[in-house]
Amino acid sequence: MTMTSTTTAPERGTPQPVHRAARRPTRFRPGAGKQLQGGPFAYIALAVVGIGSLLPLYWTLVAASHTQDEVLATTPPFLPGGRLLHNLDTAWNQAHLGKAIVNSVIVSGCITAATLFFCTLAGYAFAKMRFKGRGALMTGVIATLTIPPQLSVVPLFMMMSDIGWGGRLESVIFPTLVSAFGVFFMRQYLSEALPYELIEAAKIDGANNFRIVRSVVLPVARPAMTVLGMLTFVQAWNDFFWPYLALNQQNPTLQVALGQLSASYTPDQSIVMAGALISTLPLLVVFVIFGKQIVGGIMSGAVKG
Repeated sequence: MTMTSTTTAPERGTPQPVHRAARRPTRFRPGAGKQLQGGPFAYIALAVVGIGSLLPLYWTLVAASHTQDEVLATTPPFLPGGRLLHNLDTAWNQAHLGKAIVNSVIVSGCITAATLFFCTLAGYAFAKMRFKGRGALMTGVIATLTIPPQLSVVPLFMMMSDIGWGGRLESVIFPTLVSAFGVFFMRQYLSEALPYELIEAAKIDGANNFRIVRSVVLPVARPAMTVLGMLTFVQAWNDFFWPYLALNQQNPTLQVALGQLSASYTPDQSIVMAGALISTLPLLVVFVIFGKQIVGGIMSGAVKG
C-alpha cells in the first residue's frame, strides 16, 4: 500500500509569517567611532594658529629685554636681549607693582568667588525652579547685556562717592559681584546637565534646598563653574576702565599701575613691555595649573547627553 504525501493549501485569512532579513543593514559606516587621523593640512593649520597665538607674547618678551632705541630701530630685534632683569626691576619699582599685584589678586579673587556663588544659585533657580515671573526676570537679565557699561559710569561713581568708597577696592569689587552673562551661562548649562530626577530623589530623601545645592547642583555644575571662573578672573584681572576711574594712584590695581608707565610724554616702550610681561605671568600660571580642568569643562559643556 503506497502512501502519498499531500500538502494542504493554507486557508484564507490565515496570517502568513513575514520573513525578515537575516541581518539588518547598519546605518554606520565601517570604521565609525575610530579616532580620526590628522593630515598634513591639519598640522600646518594648527602650527599657524599656535605661532600666531604665541607671537604677541614672544614680542613682549623680546621688547622687554632690549632698550627703547633697539625696539624702535628700523630693523627691530627678533631675539631676546640681555636687559630683561633690569627692565623688570625698573618697571617694578617705577610703578609700585608689588602693591598693585596684591590689589589685583584681592579684586579678581573676590569677584570670581562671588560670581561663581551667586550665578550658580541664580542659574539653578532659573533652570529648575518654578515661580511666577521667571521668564520676565530672565528676559530682564539678558536685556542688561545690551546696555553699554559706559552708561552706568557716572551714577555708579556718584554712588561710590556717597557711601565713602571713593579710591577703595570695595568700589571695584561690589558693582561686579554678579554678571548677567554668568547667570545666563549657568542657567543654560544646568538646564541640560541637571535632570529633574536627581532633584526629586534628593527631595524624597528629605534634603532641603541648601542640601540639594551642596550635594547635587554643585557637583553637576563644577565643569561650567571652572570655565566661568576662568573667564571672570581674566576679565577682572585685565579690567582697566572702571578701576582707573574708581581708584587713585596710591591704591591702584595692576592695570591702573601699568597705565602710569605710559602716562609720560615719552614713555620707555621697553619698560612698558616689561610691566606688561609681569601682568601676563600670573594669568599664565593660573592657566598652567587649571588648564586641564578648564579644557574639560569646555568639552563637557559642548557635548550633550
